[in-house]
Amino acid sequence: MCCGEKQVRGAAKRVLLSLGSNLGDRDANLKKGLDGISKLPGVEVRAVSRCYETAPQGNPHQPCFLNMAVVVETDMPPERLLRELKGIEEQLGRPANSHGRPRPIDIDIILWEGVTMRSNELTIPHIAFRRRRFVLVPAAEVAPDMRDPETGLSVRELVARPEAEGAVTLYQPQHR
Repeated sequence: MCCGEKQVRGAAKRVLLSLGSNLGDRDANLKKGLDGISKLPGVEVRAVSRCYETAPQGNPHQPCFLNMAVVVETDMPPERLLRELKGIEEQLGRPANSHGRPRPIDIDIILWEGVTMRSNELTIPHIAFRRRRFVLVPAAEVAPDMRDPETGLSVRELVARPEAEGAVTLYQPQHR
């Protein structure tokens, strides 16, 4: 691990989060997730992308996802933010060990300004985000100039690369 609590605590840092939902009322789940994030002490929501619909990757035999990106500022350490986000997922009904299966909410830490770390619980930058258009397209909307510390590329540059896979469509909710 390259970064501990003492190194991150203090000045607020920009953090890029990715939210996804493919179970239940996906739109409402994302709104509830965003609401939970906005209520966290020491976390300020700075930008929210539009919602995008995407096919599931890895396990294609599940419903399509709605995805969005959120930029927050916080002075809390990464491990604490991760615990808080997992608490929001749990409150919204995400079962433990649901990776690769349908879930009402998924909240991932993608980038953290000035932080690179690897631990058993958390990897920053997110290990697979460079290949995921469902993360990069909404992220480019709210944080186009945020840089991947490992490649030096901006989110705008990453989304244009051929390694970024998957169809992403702007979500148009059905009015009932």
